[in-house]
Amino acid sequence: MTREEERALIARVLDGDTDAFEALVRANEKGVYNLALRMLGNEQDALDASQEAFFRAYRSLDRFQGNSKLSVWLYRVTSNVCLDMLRKVGRRRESPLTDEDGQDLPLPDDSADPQRELEKQELRRALRRNMAKLEPGFRQVLVLRDVNGLAYDEIAQVTGLEPGTVKSRIFRARRKLAALLERDGNFFALPSSDSTGGKGGGQNAGT
Repeated sequence: MTREEERALIARVLDGDTDAFEALVRANEKGVYNLALRMLGNEQDALDASQEAFFRAYRSLDRFQGNSKLSVWLYRVTSNVCLDMLRKVGRRRESPLTDEDGQDLPLPDDSADPQRELEKQELRRALRRNMAKLEPGFRQVLVLRDVNGLAYDEIAQVTGLEPGTVKSRIFRARRKLAALLERDGNFFALPSSDSTGGKGGGQNAGT
């Protein structure tokens, strides 16, 4: 969806056209759900968070300034919902998901090698287990960069951090995740930010 199409739909929503908001939901629901799923590690929680995020977005759409893509603004709303949920229950729940659920951190394509494919499946499970152990702020920036593919400046818009702080936090999050994977017996050098689909130059816990 182009920015012009987004603006036209937003204008219709503000004029009371609920069908237009449904079109915005359909265009963004996958990214919102994947962010919530990786932040919370649980399908039902992710569905609840996604619904709450779109509800909040609908109520506050008149405050969307249009300075960023709508998806970036929605990720900020979703992140806030997820962080609220995590603070309320103080959980570090491991994900019970199957390999087909949601979208994963990118891994090399070894589909022609059955042994390597099995190793990749185990690595995906290890990534999910250990992502769930990261502090919410570290988990947030990794998911925004590696799953949702946001650029550093877009992550800064979502989190309210300076771009330099975003880069530092992602670096620290990767190191923490690598250490967790090594302790888990699944050491894996995560792909560099520039290879994960994010845009921009060299992708809430403290910095």
